[in-house]
Amino acid sequence: MNTQQRTTRSGWAKFCLLLICVAVSQRDVGLAADIYRNSDGSQFAAKDFYPKFSWDTAPMYYMFGDGQRVLRANEVEFIAARTDFICIEKSHGRQELGAAELGAKHEAAAFKKVKPEMKVLFYFNSAYAWPFTSYNQAFTRREIDKHPELKRFLIVDPKTGELAHRNNVFFFDVLNPELRQWWANTVAKGVAESGCDGAFIDQMHGFAWLREDQKDDVQKAMGEMMALLKQKMGPGKILLGNNANQEIAKHVFPVIDASMFEHYSEKLLSKEALLQDWDDMLRIAQAGKMSIFRIGVESDRSRNQNQGPQGSRRDYSELAKERAEYYLACFLIGAQPYSYFQYGWGWTLSSGSLHDFPELHKPLGSPQGAYQRTTPDGWEFTREFEHASVWVNTESGQAKITWK
Repeated sequence: MNTQQRTTRSGWAKFCLLLICVAVSQRDVGLAADIYRNSDGSQFAAKDFYPKFSWDTAPMYYMFGDGQRVLRANEVEFIAARTDFICIEKSHGRQELGAAELGAKHEAAAFKKVKPEMKVLFYFNSAYAWPFTSYNQAFTRREIDKHPELKRFLIVDPKTGELAHRNNVFFFDVLNPELRQWWANTVAKGVAESGCDGAFIDQMHGFAWLREDQKDDVQKAMGEMMALLKQKMGPGKILLGNNANQEIAKHVFPVIDASMFEHYSEKLLSKEALLQDWDDMLRIAQAGKMSIFRIGVESDRSRNQNQGPQGSRRDYSELAKERAEYYLACFLIGAQPYSYFQYGWGWTLSSGSLHDFPELHKPLGSPQGAYQRTTPDGWEFTREFEHASVWVNTESGQAKITWK
């Protein structure tokens, strides 16, 4: 057994202890007053640091960024009128303010001034060393050699002996215990200094495919790092993991408060994948965790159909309006208490967050039971809500919501 393997196994023991500490701190935070039931009849009791939840209209989550500027007052008001739960994306406000954590700080204050109960998350990546905050601005070709104490946190390509990268963005080495400590401290610092209510953590994989012989160690190390972050943020802070419901994140899942279904490719919007999503949404709710059902229509199967003039791609805003009923229906079929819908295309401020979709603020009301599959092997599903009847065919990509 090499030194790195011994360190990883030692870290796994520490991770188990961290899980106990996190569980105790979660218990001490207590439960929120509102009690909801999952679609299987079991009770969902939210922690009191969760955002406000309601079935009055489709529960919404917004996540956006503009690397050039911060939001204008009317933009803050537009988004605040539609949600109580947001995340400020990775490079927001960097050009105007100098660092992404300052963009997050600006928006957290702006939203809480308009809506004090707003929950705002700070973005950080657990795999890619994006150089957008002041904390990680040295992770660039120009700067990294000046910081050997940071360079050792990065994965080296065994074929070239050079730092592994994707488009010159370096990779964090989660197997390095010093990286895990630095990373957790850094993210917790970002949350505290920005005045945010927790963190959205992107990329749960730890680049396991680059080290197939250490895949299990990578997955355990990811779990340990997330538990460490949860502990360092302190009680009452939200930890949202992107795609943390997947098998590759099995050691992360016990630690998080919420998981996002990112749907970053057409394959993840197939009829089979959506059916699995609905099962996972229930599983997540049974564990007392939130879920974000994110749809970006750039992954819609029809994105290259009915092309515009001279073969150009259809305008995404037009496609989003056209497909809003279908994807809202897909969300509602599987929605549980503290499930949230995110809709648009891409991740920038101009990719849907400032567009109005009327379906998203029609009166909905609480679900009247679980979804029904019309035939055992078919792909038509229905579900009743207090003020809406939902029908969807995930094979044909059609849906109808009848508002009562």
